[in-house]
Amino acid sequence: TEDPALPPQSFSRLEIEALVLAISALRSVGDAELTAAGEGAMARIIATLPESQGRHAMHATLRLFRPEAHLPAPGIDMALLRAAIWDERSLLIDYLDLREARSRREIWPLGLSYGENHIMLLAHCRLRGDFRVFHVPRIQSMQPGGTSFRPRRVALVREYAARHREGQVGRP
Repeated sequence: TEDPALPPQSFSRLEIEALVLAISALRSVGDAELTAAGEGAMARIIATLPESQGRHAMHATLRLFRPEAHLPAPGIDMALLRAAIWDERSLLIDYLDLREARSRREIWPLGLSYGENHIMLLAHCRLRGDFRVFHVPRIQSMQPGGTSFRPRRVALVREYAARHREGQVGRP
């Protein structure tokens, strides 16, 4: 139900085009659940717009012509991974590195990065005591680790960014 005290939602034509373009870009990252969430959110936004703006959204002129991602499907539960990031809870992962070496690690997952040909996980590796970037499709298995690192996620991401700028970040 709408709150009559709130003004109707309003966007400029360019803002509507930007939102439609951004949501359409989700199809190219290879995460079906994330794509569906974006499309559902956009449908709810369009439903709240005045009629003329809803028509702008339905007939947006900007399009992204990029093939949908053909990334290897992650063999892990992406919802569990996202929840661990949001809730700042550790994970135990079995990881197969680029040299085909296997390792079991407890990590503090900090964020996901979606690229044209990859999904990467930034984490603080408890085994190495340092930041690592993991190829998500190379995570063989994953389960909750039971350790909270709240409220350190934001500080750790800032530390990673600072160290990355200085060229001091390790590899998985």
